[in-house]
Amino acid sequence: MPPHHASNPDRERRERRPPRPLDRDRLNEMALAYLARFATSAAKLEGYLRRKLRERGWEGEGEPPVAALVERCVAAGYVDDAAFARSKAGSLRRRGYGARRVDQSLTAAGIAPDLRDDVRGTILEERQAALALARKRRLGPFGAAPADRKALEKQIAVLLRAGHRLDIARHVVEARDRDGLEAWSEEEE
Repeated sequence: MPPHHASNPDRERRERRPPRPLDRDRLNEMALAYLARFATSAAKLEGYLRRKLRERGWEGEGEPPVAALVERCVAAGYVDDAAFARSKAGSLRRRGYGARRVDQSLTAAGIAPDLRDDVRGTILEERQAALALARKRRLGPFGAAPADRKALEKQIAVLLRAGHRLDIARHVVEARDRDGLEAWSEEEE
């Protein structure tokens, strides 16, 4: 009987050589490659580079020039925190997230408080974001009417977890008329 050659995961895995430690040129290339693939903030770029240095080590002279590299990228216009904040906030709102979740996401990306204030949404944008989530998750008039108080509270909780204010969440979930809700989302206060 011929020998059975079952696949051996240990044999198939080749011994991977550890990646080469970074030097000034490789760190610069890594930063540019990252920026070519992702829109990012200065803080996220710095965090990425520091993580790569922890993983691979440093073989250049002196301390790794991470802060100087990030500053050069900002000065060259490759990193623009204000544009990143506007883009990220708009994207999150279109997906149905409220002001609190947008602010949390921008804080996590290292966006300064004054820039976060600049992209804070208007009441109209907050209402439209809540409406987008209600449509997507079939809440309020976009789905079956809640059978009882508990079902109503669950729908409100979905909007609250998405970062919406309680008054907006209640209004969306308790509305029974889609057209009225659409008009409300367009009303100036």
